[in-house]
Amino acid sequence: MFGWWGRTVVRARWGVLAAAVALVVLGATWGTGVFGQLSGGGFDDPASESSRAAERITAELGPQGADLIVLWSARDHSVDDPAFREPVAATVAGIREHPAVASVTTWYDTQAPALVSTDRRATYALVQLAAGDEDGKLAGYEQVRPQLDASGLRTEVGGAVAFLETVNTQTTRDIFRAELISMPVLLVLLVLIFGGLVAAAMPLLIGGVAILGAFVAVRLVNLFTDVSIFAINVITLIGLGMAVDYSLFVVSRFREEVANGRGTADAIARTMVTAGRTVLVSGLTIALAMASLLIFPQAFLRSIALGGMAAVLVAMLGALTVLPALLVVLGRRIDALRVPLPWRRRGAGRPAEPGTGAWARIAHSVMRRPVPYLLGVTVLLLALATPFLRVEFGGVDERVLPADAAPRQVAERIAGDFPGGSIAPIDVLVSGASAQTVQAFSDRIAALPGVTGVTPTANRGDSTLLAVSYPGEPTGEEAHDTVRALRALPAPDDAEVLVGGRPAADRDLLDSLVDRLPWMAVLMAVAILVLLFLAFGSVLLPIKAVLMNLVSIGASFGVVVWIFQDGHLSELLGFTPTGFIEPTNPILMLAVLFGLATDYEVFLLSRVREEWDRTGDNTAAVAAGLQYTGRIITAAALLLIVVVAGFATGGMTYLKLIGIGMIVAIVVDATLVRILLVPATMRLMGRWNWWAPGPLGRVYRRWGIREATDEELAADATSTAEGHSTFTR
Repeated sequence: MFGWWGRTVVRARWGVLAAAVALVVLGATWGTGVFGQLSGGGFDDPASESSRAAERITAELGPQGADLIVLWSARDHSVDDPAFREPVAATVAGIREHPAVASVTTWYDTQAPALVSTDRRATYALVQLAAGDEDGKLAGYEQVRPQLDASGLRTEVGGAVAFLETVNTQTTRDIFRAELISMPVLLVLLVLIFGGLVAAAMPLLIGGVAILGAFVAVRLVNLFTDVSIFAINVITLIGLGMAVDYSLFVVSRFREEVANGRGTADAIARTMVTAGRTVLVSGLTIALAMASLLIFPQAFLRSIALGGMAAVLVAMLGALTVLPALLVVLGRRIDALRVPLPWRRRGAGRPAEPGTGAWARIAHSVMRRPVPYLLGVTVLLLALATPFLRVEFGGVDERVLPADAAPRQVAERIAGDFPGGSIAPIDVLVSGASAQTVQAFSDRIAALPGVTGVTPTANRGDSTLLAVSYPGEPTGEEAHDTVRALRALPAPDDAEVLVGGRPAADRDLLDSLVDRLPWMAVLMAVAILVLLFLAFGSVLLPIKAVLMNLVSIGASFGVVVWIFQDGHLSELLGFTPTGFIEPTNPILMLAVLFGLATDYEVFLLSRVREEWDRTGDNTAAVAAGLQYTGRIITAAALLLIVVVAGFATGGMTYLKLIGIGMIVAIVVDATLVRILLVPATMRLMGRWNWWAPGPLGRVYRRWGIREATDEELAADATSTAEGHSTFTR
């Protein structure tokens, strides 16, 4: 199959390249319009109690709560002075006239003590926007923002909508910055790896095709279902990273085949049979790992899954079509524009004889003492993973933003300078109850441990909204305990009670993730086990691959907890530790890293299987496999680290966390796991590496994603060449 595909690309090279150019043009024009089409947010479970409470509150009482918090302050005036009061009054009057605004609540209207700072030099207004969904509120905020400034006063805007807008803006800025940092460094490293400008340009070209093609795919998906703007994040990361990985593998194998004396057409066919097969298996593996996120109800996670799947599949297809077509056109000119490097010797591009290279010597060293290596590396990885045993999960708050971001400063000032100190009370909707019943229920709420106050904030008919305050942060355990206590409180007779608000939404998010996480893990593991079996015809190797992935990912999770939960290196990395980890971050990392770890496993085992089929010697096959792929895997890991490192330098804490976690996992996987653990375990397993019981063996021989033998390739090449003109090299 793969040899046939390679020869098909050879014949249809110009058509393939024309289609690629059309895709790039479509992506650069229509595809990039996806930025204006995608939605924001998407962190809630639509079936959760907090989501149902929000819908019912709006339906029964109208829009409630504060979408924006506008904080005005002065250094020399109190809120009672005309120099403070009059500019605020003029600003508030203008805001109330704006069609995007539903209501404005100020201290001057209510005299509520919580709306004035303890030194009486600051006050804030609660602004409710008229739109009913997140996208509409974001658009309304953009319209009304210029009218929020009060003359002569310092104005800062916070609240949920301003926070979401800042997250979106800062994330986009961080990603753009990451690309500016990574692309030049990638080009330099590719030149050093390949030794020439033409070969170095290939991965970047395929990366551009992958990103723009994924934009087109996601915009098409958005025509049928809502997709979050966060899908763009993973498209940039996965699309560029996988395109570089796959291109590195394909170009390296093509150059190897040409160095071995094959003509361009034969080299392409052989490259597709070997590297092309590996790319297909890797791409499907990572896509299946990302698809496991679709089991979650949150639009945010589903969007990440769709963006990641689009990016990796387009990168895979680009490496299997566009890249071979370019290599056909270039032929031996792939080595044109060589860059003289002092450490390169004449003939250095020709691979060493099997079993004689530096990587083979490392493999033989490990396989002579497999047990000490296995035990030593396993102990080290378990030690790195240990901090994850004390992980604490909590919701996102303003501390994920840079310290100078206005929504964070507003939240910190209200928490420190205003009575009550909370901008996110727990909402309790009581429906179908009389005023006396609501009062009695309110008294019962006030008596609960952890409740510091209960205030009726809206009433219409027999529906009443109660705002419940609590000590500590909205994302803290005290807030979550209060939510649990409120939900455990029996509702009044003939009345319905729903508990919502930000702390309840955080609690519901965590519960929803915990409920579905085991199913995600099972689906991901089963899909990858089946795919790896079809790729290698072994029962034990896929199980070993899954276990090793978990060990390397566990080490990454442990480092993330040690840094971001415990606060180590916070000053160096420029973030504020919160004492917990936002739960969607490890889930995203699990899906991405599980796929990437399997990616490197596939690269190595594909070459080992090739050598095993050729020699039947397990030890020699492992050594030769590491010899041929060790340099490529190390280079691929280094290039992917460069892509990810740009994210780790951004202003958003969650991007730093994901970036650093991925860097740790990539380093561990490409060094300790692939170079030491894999040879040690495969030496201990011996011929059992390739064991499959009779029925499964027949399944592999019938349906397996197998490589053809050299004899089969020669026969196929002869038969398909008949009737065609000789390919001009």
